[in-house]
Amino acid sequence: MAAHTNRLASESSPYLLQHAHNPVEWYPWGAEALDLARREDRPILLSIGYAACHWCHVMERESFEDEAIARHMNELFVNIKVDREERPDLDHIYQLVVQLMGRSGGWPLTVFLTPDQRPFFAGTYFPPKDKFGMPGFPKVLDAVADAYRNRRAEVELQAQEITQAIERTQRPQRAPERAAGAACAVEPASSDLLRRASRQLLARFDNRHGGIGSRPKFPNTMSLDVLLRRGALEGDRVAADSVELALDRMRDGGIWDHLRGGFHRYSTDERWLVPHFEKMLYDNALLLRLYADGFRAFKKPIYAETARELVGYLFAEMRDPEGGFYASQDADSEGSEGKFFVWTLEQLRAAVGEDQLAYDMARLVFGITEEGNFEHTGATVLSQHRTIEQAAAVLDSGAGGGSAAHLERCRAALARARARMLAAREERPRPARDDKVLASWNGLLIGALADAGRALDEPAWVDAAARAFAVLERKLMRGGRVGRYLKDGAPAFARAERPGAGGGDVRPGFLDDQAYLGNAALDLYEATSEPRYIGVARAIADAMIAHHWDEAARGFFFTPDDGDALIARTQDIYDQAVPSAVSMAALLCLRLSEIADERYLAPAEKQLEALAPTALENPFGLGQTVCVLDRLARGSVTVVVVGEASSAATSDLAREAFNAYLPDRAVVVVDPARPESAAAAKVVADGKPARPGAAVAYVCRGRACSAPVTEPAELRALLG
Repeated sequence: MAAHTNRLASESSPYLLQHAHNPVEWYPWGAEALDLARREDRPILLSIGYAACHWCHVMERESFEDEAIARHMNELFVNIKVDREERPDLDHIYQLVVQLMGRSGGWPLTVFLTPDQRPFFAGTYFPPKDKFGMPGFPKVLDAVADAYRNRRAEVELQAQEITQAIERTQRPQRAPERAAGAACAVEPASSDLLRRASRQLLARFDNRHGGIGSRPKFPNTMSLDVLLRRGALEGDRVAADSVELALDRMRDGGIWDHLRGGFHRYSTDERWLVPHFEKMLYDNALLLRLYADGFRAFKKPIYAETARELVGYLFAEMRDPEGGFYASQDADSEGSEGKFFVWTLEQLRAAVGEDQLAYDMARLVFGITEEGNFEHTGATVLSQHRTIEQAAAVLDSGAGGGSAAHLERCRAALARARARMLAAREERPRPARDDKVLASWNGLLIGALADAGRALDEPAWVDAAARAFAVLERKLMRGGRVGRYLKDGAPAFARAERPGAGGGDVRPGFLDDQAYLGNAALDLYEATSEPRYIGVARAIADAMIAHHWDEAARGFFFTPDDGDALIARTQDIYDQAVPSAVSMAALLCLRLSEIADERYLAPAEKQLEALAPTALENPFGLGQTVCVLDRLARGSVTVVVVGEASSAATSDLAREAFNAYLPDRAVVVVDPARPESAAAAKVVADGKPARPGAAVAYVCRGRACSAPVTEPAELRALLG
């Protein structure tokens, strides 16, 4: 029996449950804790993290499980623990505090608040004693409590200034409002838009190792999307080569799991070699789509192989029994980061046995050495240290060793080694898994699976996307509004401040839940030609506009109008590890306006007009917005196929559209036998006659459409 149990024991979040037996008297965010702070005039210690966060685990072991430190926390503060995946609205607000104080944000996030929720001091990880140039956590607690008791006027002034600064940062630099009836203000030449954004991104590009910046190095998929558009659509060879280099180096590096597949969170070095080992659903969803697009643009088989192995990992380890996908996999096992994933030569020998060629090939290809490359432990993070051909050449004895037969023997030996290593790794104690099924992150993956499944001719992926969507639609959607997440098959969310808000048994989530899942519905529509998905996307967009749109602000807010009252209502304009919610909301409205109903264009245009100046000034922070602006400026490419949805001729024409690199694409199939298919996509379906006994395709750019074509080769030429 645990020595301590606090109020987190009744929560559903795996992260909060990890802290349920700390001696700290943790509260979840809610009325009970906030009322206590006001009643006793005690400052709030707010700690935000997530289940797969390595340094969150470290701070828990060092400080939150320490009886003396916990007693100190309990005496001086009302202690509130928040899962940032459950409450991104709180995380958005309070991450800004650290940044406004001139430091980098991150997790664990440690923020001190007045009882009315205004922040006055913040940091991230604090050690239990002074080290790393940081004060020990007990020293921080004493200093903050002393300031609150004895220098209240300074604390109040600091809290006021920080709160006002948070509100200011959430107002993007806006374009001038246009007069009624005037043309859209977002009309720079599309080539100039991408050229300007790419020039800034390339200035930060690592031309040796690929990727943006140095260390730590994140995938930054939104920035790579901008460069891919510029390179593939506009012939910028430097931009195209940069994306290709990044895709190659990420796949070769230790950030890629060379045994199971899937990407780790980020690289601690500039070479993509030693990762931070947690695996996040959103990273893998975004990278799945990026590698599928890379295959479309560059036709390199390794990109298709990467996508297939990535999906294999997700299906094997991250899918729940009903078809949804879990949030994350931990970095730690057996109390150590990365222990599950790294290898010594002794472990390799134990895995492959006396198969000397398998041992040698794995050692050479994956770079496993006696000294290792991971934190002086003698263990090695696997990477593509050599190609199969290079390793085979090293093992060439000179007696016919360079033959095709030798190379094939080496290739087979590596396959044996990899299979045996994976089987041996499966016997190790596994990292923990956060089994929340988040609507927003599942939306990203559903869309990527649907799109990549058509690009790579993997119908099982499209089926898996449809199954996951059906679970979320059935369990989390009410009246077009999307809830935050499922836990153990049931809707779950932090307790509402206003019970009953949103109605039913599901509390509405945030803007990312609505926008990501709405876009996923449209991806499924394109992949399946099933018109009902347009109806679902419209229902989500209508509810999103009703509860998140603000006409005076000319934009979408992250929290709904009936959500909790917080110190600021943020707009989430910047990309973080995932695309900004406002850019995805604008994309959903823009896509619907192109195929279903032009009335959705107005909120998309207004939001993008408001964001355009900031996006052009900072494409690194607003890469997804740049991509959506490019779609608005360039116009989408809509491929309308008129024919029987189940016919081979219709499928062959649609396949051409999915095989081409067309980031601003819509694929619409109109089946003359199903009037609802034309009604759902009425903006583009009107005036597209069928041809008896044949399927025909039209390529529309804006309001201009091509003559109908019937042969895949003709359509391929039009799309080229």
